[in-house]
Amino acid sequence: MNQLIKKAAVLGSGVMGSGIAAHLANIGIPTLLLDIVPRELTKEEEAKGRTLDDKEVRNRISATSIQKLLKQKPAPLSSKQNLALIEAGNLEDDLVKLKDVDWVIEVVVENLHVKKQVFEKVDQYRKPGSIISSNTSGISVEAMVEGRSEDFKKHFLGTHFFNPPRYLKLLEIIPTKYTGSEVLTFMKTFGEDVLGKGVVVAKDTPNFIANRIGTYGLLVTVQEMLKGGYSVGEVDSITGPLIGRAKSATFRTLDVVGLDTFYHVANNVYEQVEGREKDVFEVPAFIKTMVEKGWLGSKSGQGFFLKQGKDILELDPNTLEYVPRKKLSTPAVELAKQEKGTANKLKALVYADDRAGQFLWNTFTASFVYSAQLLGEIAETIVDIDRAMKWGFGWEMGPFEAWDAIGLQKSVQKMKESGVEIPVWVEGMLEKGFTSFYKEENAELFFYQNGEYKPVEFNTKVIDLKKIKNQKGVIKKNSGASLIDIGDGVAMLEFHSPNNAIGLDIVQMINYAVDEVEKNYKGLVIGNQGKNFCVGANLAMMLMEAQDDNIFELEMVVRQLQQALLKVKYSSKPVVAAPFGMTLGGGAEVCLPTSHIQASAETYMGLVEVGVGLLPGGGGNKELYIKHLEGIPNGVPFDLQNVANKVFETIAMAKVSTSAEEARENNFLNAADGISVNSDHLLYDAKHAVLSLSEKGYKPRVRKKVPVVGETGYATLLLGAEAMRLSGYISEHDLKIAKKIAYVIAGGKVPFGTEVDEQYLLDLEREAFLSLIREPKSQQRMQHMLLKGKPLRN
Repeated sequence: MNQLIKKAAVLGSGVMGSGIAAHLANIGIPTLLLDIVPRELTKEEEAKGRTLDDKEVRNRISATSIQKLLKQKPAPLSSKQNLALIEAGNLEDDLVKLKDVDWVIEVVVENLHVKKQVFEKVDQYRKPGSIISSNTSGISVEAMVEGRSEDFKKHFLGTHFFNPPRYLKLLEIIPTKYTGSEVLTFMKTFGEDVLGKGVVVAKDTPNFIANRIGTYGLLVTVQEMLKGGYSVGEVDSITGPLIGRAKSATFRTLDVVGLDTFYHVANNVYEQVEGREKDVFEVPAFIKTMVEKGWLGSKSGQGFFLKQGKDILELDPNTLEYVPRKKLSTPAVELAKQEKGTANKLKALVYADDRAGQFLWNTFTASFVYSAQLLGEIAETIVDIDRAMKWGFGWEMGPFEAWDAIGLQKSVQKMKESGVEIPVWVEGMLEKGFTSFYKEENAELFFYQNGEYKPVEFNTKVIDLKKIKNQKGVIKKNSGASLIDIGDGVAMLEFHSPNNAIGLDIVQMINYAVDEVEKNYKGLVIGNQGKNFCVGANLAMMLMEAQDDNIFELEMVVRQLQQALLKVKYSSKPVVAAPFGMTLGGGAEVCLPTSHIQASAETYMGLVEVGVGLLPGGGGNKELYIKHLEGIPNGVPFDLQNVANKVFETIAMAKVSTSAEEARENNFLNAADGISVNSDHLLYDAKHAVLSLSEKGYKPRVRKKVPVVGETGYATLLLGAEAMRLSGYISEHDLKIAKKIAYVIAGGKVPFGTEVDEQYLLDLEREAFLSLIREPKSQQRMQHMLLKGKPLRN
């Protein structure tokens, strides 16, 4: 199928519609956002003398939604500049523009009649071959397409995004019996490679996969709470990270989603199923009362939780009064906290004979059995169900993976003893000798289906480091990092220290990696598959050395990091950094000197050392300054002082990007650096960036001198910092840190425009770093960050 999506249209500009439009704009697709025409003027419009025929009035609803994108949190736009790619319009005047659109996404009210009316009009204006989809969360996709043209039917399917579309990975694609196979294949590939989603093909059933199972699990949890006399807070304390679920656990999640939304989703299934399933999907009376009272959660200020001053209260479902929040602490909970890995935690919990164990056994087994009962009805494979729950609800393990984790045979035996009816296919599977849903063999993953194990299919752009290490082993490793051969002549340096914090072990591996790659490989990727790329240097180690006054050792560590990163910069082979998530302090310093940065779209990058009373010590000041200078086109006149001002502001205010695009705007990335929309493809993209640089005949950088603003520039930088202190914005100690940063960036006591060597700037940086780490107030800030996880303003 020779299909390209150069332009899109979103019909319906509510929170979901505008969010989808924002996501399309984030990846560079111009998008038309249409909504209904207002029936009456606002007071502001009347005051301006507008009429209902004015274009500004007719486009008001979608235009207002577009402007709201700038204020929403979390931000739907990865850069405010992307707003320019979204065009406002309305469903009466602008349907003719659909002739220029390659993909039309319907996100209007969840009403079949309304949707069919919209599609009837779309069918008149769309161009043949364009794709049409509905973002419905539960209405039959096939019912929507009745009466439409053959070409429309062939190119129509459901595309169910999860809210917020920028951040949640799952995209459920729901084909109809009319959908062309090539259309389905294209949309799956487009969803993964361009939209950056985890795509699962779902069947046209109520609420599809994730909402069906997720809502069932939530309702079972609520019913178990009521039956066992647990409190809202007790349930949340054991249904979050302890069992591999989101921090928002159960009831905080419902507050964030909104109880009205939850009620609608649950009721949608309730009206379409029978028997025991119908009983479960009946929303408890106290939640109906909450909805009637407008206690909808975060958006209304109260729901299952209510914040009063600094205290967070929980709702008593029996009295509908707010009471102090409780936590459930049992021997099983305490034991589970000591276990490593979610699988071990689950085993410690579900088989325990205490209040936590009984609760989790009952809720987990209900979800396991329900998921198994729905196999074939909502999705073809257990893999699709597991992925949907992980990508849509943030579960660490899907239901079948979790069932394996607690032991399939052992759990089924216990279920039978308590009278639980086991799905026939699971019984048959065990009778045939298959004792787990998944198995690993020769570093390949297989899943059970219809009497045999089949290989789990992955997108070819997904690099699994664990699998590579199992197959090939590692070239060299220590406690902080490993050097791995990832194929095609490319090596990869993987950080794996706690929080990927940089210590001497990682510095040693950086040196070894560059030497090894220069001898035997085409290039190097620096990356990992942890929670975050790197949150900085080993703060605890630095504080301990500083408090013991071991400045000589600290000086040695900082010098070694500086020299290792210089080695990265001037390597004869290309080095590509692959940052994602938190890329802070030393993490940013590792990236800045590389040949190329291939960043995940959700990369939060910044030099944040000011927050712990320090300044960047591994070359970050110098490299960010040089990155700014290199971003200026050759021959274009520029103001050197302006460059110094920008770098000073970025570092002194500890600015952290809210996306990779914003990191580019802050000059942590340059125009040539890449952004991977799909985080699962990041290492693949980084590897191919190495190969591309190598194939083009990579030439190592030539060391050049750096122009600085010197003494006069230093004085200019201090003016701004002093003004901030006088206005009360920063403290005396903040000013002391700012002076050090200004001195380093200015290049010390030299005339304006002097060209200095990089080593001179590194020496200034190291001396300033060591002088600050001796300061008692800086050590207080470091200690506070380690204990509290947030900066101290002293």
